[in-house]
Order: sequence, then C-alpha cells, then structure tokens
Amino acid sequence: MSQASAQPARLAGAAARTPSLKGRALRLLAQREHSRAELQAKLAAHETQPGQLQAILDELQAKGFINEERVIESVIHRRAERMGSARIAHELRSKGLAPDAVAQAVGQLQGSELERARALWSRKFGQPASQPREQARQMRFLLSRGFGAEVVRRVVTQGEQDG
Repeated sequence: MSQASAQPARLAGAAARTPSLKGRALRLLAQREHSRAELQAKLAAHETQPGQLQAILDELQAKGFINEERVIESVIHRRAERMGSARIAHELRSKGLAPDAVAQAVGQLQGSELERARALWSRKFGQPASQPREQARQMRFLLSRGFGAEVVRRVVTQGEQDG
C-alpha cells in the first residue's frame, strides 16, 4: 500500500470515530451536571444540520439527562463550603438557569452564610488580625468569595473578640 493511498484511508477512519452530537452531549453529562444552555453553547460548533442540536437536547431533557434541579444541587454541593451566596448565584445565573430557581436556592443558602464564612475564615486564617492591614486582607478574601459585607464584618470582628 502506498503512502498516498494510506492517507485517505486514515482520514476516513478518523471521520468514522468522530463522536456524534448526542455522544458528545452524553460525554459532557457524564463528567458533571450541565444545564441546557451550557450544552447548547458547548455543542453548537459541532452541529451539522440546523435544529439537530435542539432535537437532541429535547430528547435528553425528556429522558431526564438534563435536569435544572440537579445542576443547582451540584453547584451548591461543590461551592457552598468555599463560596458565599452572591458568588454561587452568579455561577448559577451564568449557567442559564431559571431566575426563580436560582433565587430559591440562594435564599436557602443565606441562612447558613455566617457559619460558612466563619468556617472558611477559620480554615484560612485561624486567628484574628493584629493590624488593620491584615484585617482588610481578611475582609477582601471573604468578599471576593461572594460573602455579604455585613457577614464579612461580623466574621472578622468576631474573630478579634474571640481572640
């Protein structure tokens, strides 16, 4: 077999191994929960016929492979220990989830925000700041993680009172 005839055969084999759009979607869903909007954005470049992606996503949603509530639970489970409600809400909104579902999930998280912020502060710093500059650093850290300003103030100043 000559090298010239081997090249097209190799390319044909590679085309046959290219995963289908549905296969790509299932592979993404096997890695972690994805919202419909996320799958749409990731798979749009691989769509060969107009409407093909929508039909596949409809089928996957009808079969329960795409589920908004599972996406929300997954994000909360992965992020709640290290992130505040504002940051988690931002991530959920960026996934294209329904605003009322995001608001409900964030409402449930806000009840434990102070405890979660205290636990994170304790793991990261362990002791109250001795100087205003260090206190500001601790506050910036918690604020950047999406905790509210009042919660951050209470956590950092409570650390001073405890210490």
